Amino acid sequence: MFVVVNRFKVLPHKEADFRRRWLDRDVLLDTVPGFLIIQFLKGGTYPDHVAYASHASWASREAFEAWRGSDLFQTAHKDAGKGESLTLGKREFSAYEVLRTVEGLEEAA
Repeated sequence: MFVVVNRFKVLPHKEADFRRRWLDRDVLLDTVPGFLIIQFLKGGTYPDHVAYASHASWASREAFEAWRGSDLFQTAHKDAGKGESLTLGKREFSAYEVLRTVEGLEEAA
């Protein structure tokens, strides 16, 4: 499994716009081979920003790279970076190979 994380430092006065951008848009991943799940996360509030992140799991690095090189990726990200900035600086991207997974007995809410 391969996990991709994007972290955002959202300007407090732009938080509502940022949330709308992420929560109201069409997610085009559900038909992509190798895509497993994406989660949109809200973290702590700080004096100059509110922490947000996206966390996506893929069956493999190859599946993720195929998505990144696809026309569908270009369509999904065609407006990225356009318009007024909602964040403090650029997003922070990181990617990880999963080495071990431990699952609990409870189902996620």
